[in-house]
Amino acid sequence: MRFIFPTIAILLEASMIVLFGFFVKYETEQNAIQQPNSTNSTKVDRSLELYPLFQDVHVMIFVGFGFLMTFLKKYGFSSVGINLLIAALGLQWGTFVQGTVHRRGQTIYIGIKNMINADFSTATVLISFGAVLGKISPTQMLIMTMIEIMVFAGNEYVVGEIFQASDIGASMTIHAFGAYFGLAVAGVLYRTGLRKGHEKEESEYHSDLFAMIGTLFLWMFWPSFNSAIAETAEEQYLAIINTYLSLVACVLTAYAMSSLVGHRGKLDMVHIQNATLAGGVAVGTCADMKIHPYGSLIIGSIAGMVSVLGFRFLTPCLTAKLRIHDTCGVHNLHGLPGVVGGLSSIVAILLGVSTASSMTMQAAALGSSIGSAIAGGLITGLILRFIVRGQPSKDNFFDDSIYWEVPKEKEPDNV
Repeated sequence: MRFIFPTIAILLEASMIVLFGFFVKYETEQNAIQQPNSTNSTKVDRSLELYPLFQDVHVMIFVGFGFLMTFLKKYGFSSVGINLLIAALGLQWGTFVQGTVHRRGQTIYIGIKNMINADFSTATVLISFGAVLGKISPTQMLIMTMIEIMVFAGNEYVVGEIFQASDIGASMTIHAFGAYFGLAVAGVLYRTGLRKGHEKEESEYHSDLFAMIGTLFLWMFWPSFNSAIAETAEEQYLAIINTYLSLVACVLTAYAMSSLVGHRGKLDMVHIQNATLAGGVAVGTCADMKIHPYGSLIIGSIAGMVSVLGFRFLTPCLTAKLRIHDTCGVHNLHGLPGVVGGLSSIVAILLGVSTASSMTMQAAALGSSIGSAIAGGLITGLILRFIVRGQPSKDNFFDDSIYWEVPKEKEPDNV
């Protein structure tokens, strides 16, 4: 850790400096080249209109995702701290990779929209991070970030440019992709013994409360996430309203199902922290479609129920039968609701709600997102396990003290 991690981190940042030096310029410079006799103020003003949405998404990335993962009682530093680390790298690498793919190797002109898209690429990695939380080293996470964003950008290009599929809130390209990529990596990095649980893989009252802070930030800002890159004002309006309605419906059904499947009808904080967000994920693909307000409520309601049932029944099965240990349950918050989102868009097109794409292309987009995620995750997992290495031992899973200076626990005074 003392030498390998700092060396890789510095080399990666040096690489970013070189790449940005050769290939990235301000958006205003592009305007000056294309329209040399005009001012840049109009273009800049339009770009700055996106800044409030960018800030909302940015808060989700650093506060929402970071605190959502602080439920582990001895892994809070890493949950928030490594979240910041890989997000900072992902924002830079995502800007370059996405810009290179869409500009086809030409100069990348950075504006607010590029920054939003970089946040989206980073969100994909943070979703995957949830699946391997506590079982992976910071060095491995840096490498995983670099690889995953490249695979993500390739799939996003295929879905958007080749299939011409509609996925405004990225239920398929971000949420489903990130979940199944992370699950594939977790499967390769699986250690015997996790099937019976780990003594440090548990929460405390205050750690669950901190995680709920992340939930609330994500819940409040999700309409901005789904509407940030909408092309027209009408599409943005629809995305905001549909996401808002899906989220509120999701909360009711998530609470209901948690009580229904819980011990003696009690609510499970894990369900509430995660399943209440599933509506924002599930409505993403068809958020800019005229699915009617009741349609949004239906999608959110289904997502909340599916997510809770996934936590209650599917997560234990993945660990016991498939040897895939999903620390945060990303399959239930992002994977299953992402699939629901893709299927919802197919139904919406079938009902004539939207003509933006076809059922075949939407199905192809969902298949591409899941397929490329699993293939990319398996390859990445093999690279991390046998080439990068450095994974902590099973006894040191879910423990901050391996990588952080942590305060010593004070023994209670004997009275």
